[in-house]
Parts: sequence; C-alpha cells; structure tokens
Amino acid sequence: MQSRNPFNSAVVVNPLMRDFDALFRELGQPGFFRQATRERTPAADILESETGITLHLDIPGVDAKDIQVTVERDVLTVKAERKAQPLAEGVNVRRQERAQGGFTRSFSLPETVDATKVEARYEQGVLTLTLPRREESKPRVIEVKVQS
Repeated sequence: MQSRNPFNSAVVVNPLMRDFDALFRELGQPGFFRQATRERTPAADILESETGITLHLDIPGVDAKDIQVTVERDVLTVKAERKAQPLAEGVNVRRQERAQGGFTRSFSLPETVDATKVEARYEQGVLTLTLPRREESKPRVIEVKVQS
C-alpha cells in the first residue's frame, strides 16, 4: 500500500522509504555507534630544520609503556593503544566520543634522516620524535678565501 506525502502530493511514500526513515532515526540514537570500531589516526605535526625532523603526535590518554616506535628500512611506525577505563558498578555510558583501542601510523623517512639516532619523548599526551639528519646531508658552510 502506498500513501501520499501530505507536504507534496506529487511524492509517493512507499514502505521501503518508511523503513529507511526508521533506520536513520535509529542510527541517530545516542550510543548506537558506541560498539563500532573506527580507524583512529592521531594528529601529527612535522617540523624540519637544518638539524633534522621533529614529529609531534597527539595521543592523550595512552600509557607510555603502551607506545611502540620502530624504524625498519625507511619507514618509521608508531603503534599505541588507549585502554578502556573500567566503569563502576551501576554506571552506564550515555555517550562515548573518545576512541579506545589501538592504532598504527607509519611515516616514510627521507634519505637524509639517520634512523639509528631517532629519539622519542612522551609528555602530556604528546609523543615527540626527533629524527636527526645524517652528517653528510647537513648543509656545510664553505669559507671563501680572498687572495690579495
């Protein structure tokens, strides 16, 4: 059975459309996506200077022991996990926007980086990676001699 849309008599509303409407109303309910797994990618700033590259990754709420930084060939990989906080008895989640679980993010390193000297520091939810330049790739100042 089809019914007419009261706002526009030319549009016919069929049962399939009503089902879609009901689905979208259900999707809009608080907590519907709480159990869904989402890809998490932390924000990153990459800064370059004459001495090397500095990489800042925002990963708040992660324990330092749950962060792994590896360099393999010319790829730097950061893996971390934010663990779920246990809820007290009788407490229910009404809304959860802060993602939990693990993530992996990889960066290609330029040839100029000395991968054997990468340093990592974690403070106030920010992972800072210092990637120094290879000595041979650092700019050299060449003195110009004046002949008299």
